[in-house]
Amino acid sequence: MTSSKKELKEKENQERLARAIETLDSITKNSDIQKSIRNMIKEVLLALKDEKGGSVSVRAANAISLLDNATQSPQMQSHIRTMLWQVVSTLESIRE
Repeated sequence: MTSSKKELKEKENQERLARAIETLDSITKNSDIQKSIRNMIKEVLLALKDEKGGSVSVRAANAISLLDNATQSPQMQSHIRTMLWQVVSTLESIRE
């Protein structure tokens, strides 16, 4: 892969990561969400923002795993679950 293609791919991955973080941030600011779910989402945000946690794709994969577990919660509101699935879809598109 050429250098310019790698740079383009990295830029796309960063944009996708930023979009996922933005959506998760908006969910945590929603006061209607249960505190336990909000705290879990904050944990996912920390994992995504932690640059020491590995490459963008590794952080995305870890976040997907955490979100997959979270969406199984029976107490989660359906519209929040749908938003989390959208975030998972965005994160799944991140590749090296």
